[in-house]
Amino acid sequence: MTVERERSTGAELRRRALRSAAASFRRQPVEAWIVAGVVTALYSVFSIAQWNRFDTPSWDLGIFTQLAKAYAGLNAPIVPIKGHEFNLLGDHFHPLLVVLGPVYALFPSGLTLLILQNVLIGFSAFVITRLAVRHIGRSGGLFLGAAYGVSWGVQAAVAVQFHEIALALPLLALALEAYLDGRLRTAVVTAGLLVFVKEDLGLTVLAFGLVLAWRFRRHYKVGLGLAVWGLAWMVLSVALILPALNTGGTYDYADRIDIGALLRDPVNTLFIMLTAPEKYETLWLLLLAGGFLFLRSPLALLMVPTLLWRFAAGNEFYWGPDWHYNAVLMPILFAALVDAILAARRSRRTWLRSYSAAVVPVVSVVALMLLPNQPLGTLAKPETLAQSPRWDAAHRLMDSIPQGSTVETGVGLMPYLVPETEVYWIGNENPPPDYLIVDADDWSWGPVRPSSAEQHAEDTWPGENYTLVFEEAGYQLVKRDG
Repeated sequence: MTVERERSTGAELRRRALRSAAASFRRQPVEAWIVAGVVTALYSVFSIAQWNRFDTPSWDLGIFTQLAKAYAGLNAPIVPIKGHEFNLLGDHFHPLLVVLGPVYALFPSGLTLLILQNVLIGFSAFVITRLAVRHIGRSGGLFLGAAYGVSWGVQAAVAVQFHEIALALPLLALALEAYLDGRLRTAVVTAGLLVFVKEDLGLTVLAFGLVLAWRFRRHYKVGLGLAVWGLAWMVLSVALILPALNTGGTYDYADRIDIGALLRDPVNTLFIMLTAPEKYETLWLLLLAGGFLFLRSPLALLMVPTLLWRFAAGNEFYWGPDWHYNAVLMPILFAALVDAILAARRSRRTWLRSYSAAVVPVVSVVALMLLPNQPLGTLAKPETLAQSPRWDAAHRLMDSIPQGSTVETGVGLMPYLVPETEVYWIGNENPPPDYLIVDADDWSWGPVRPSSAEQHAEDTWPGENYTLVFEEAGYQLVKRDG
């Protein structure tokens, strides 16, 4: 009888858990499901089209595919694309990327990472839409969530393919939602995890902790504790962890910002920070996307650390609206806008109350106006969805390479080769690979491509002999003899 009672109790508990989960599912706003589904689908169509065109904007997808492959095999994230025995945890501090391992183990492909990133973006859109529906109404929440989903910063991130910030977007969205809902513990926990996504997000956590301390004054120590947590992990990762795991024994990005010059002449540094037109473009797009009103929320301060380190850096790729650097600003911007709308509705100023009612249509129109010139706008062009005419030839080439071989190649085929081979990048000093690919259309060779893959390989590794085994559609594949 005791065994039967235990079985009955267990079955009842499972039924209750299922009923609770179903009830929670039904309580979610339908608008949030719609936005999340459409956003995930649109970006997935875009990513699959990219994949089918062999459109590889950078080496990052290959790098993160190697990381996912290593984690799937329960190994350290050694990434040969970055260099011999290079541990990617010595490049940027992103231990949370270990979650890629199980997903990649089920679907071993670079495309898996692209789809997973789109799902994470879709989930962040779900949270932002749910937040907006709860606080400003169903129709307003729907349009605001959609504007976030297709915001220019998110689109740029999808276009340059997978980066660790894919994990930051849902965590930021959950933390900001908890802030506006008054759930201090959830806000602290979800924001605290951001330090394990990328080292610079420790500064965002620092700022969020200070904002929490101001908002929840009775529990200000909790907010200050989060601020210390963010700062401590940023310093710890940059000063100790990353150099310890880096093959060069340094933090590779330490020279991007001249701290000495900043301290010696802060006025001149500030002037330099505000002189590049790309920086003004970024700021202007942020103001437009948030209808200016988001600036009235203290949450807008969370953008400051990211903008400061980017604008202070000497790398011009950090300054503008392209690449993935603005994606983490988008959840902050739209959560700040929701917060500002709520505050404006209570304002004594008539014009401000009126604008709070108009700002959602404004930002929705802005998002639509920007769309044709953004990555998603290219989906309207038939050539975007066309498969590369070199698709079959490229796969015949890759199929001719035995599993487990070492291959040196340019950026173009990197993520496609990683699942079955060990991939090196042509820009590093690598040991002689089993195979070398010369792709006439691969931009990573620079202005001059080798006319003979055999000659290039034998000049690069004197004493080694290579034989041409495949030549078609601009591809040359050579194999090392012996």
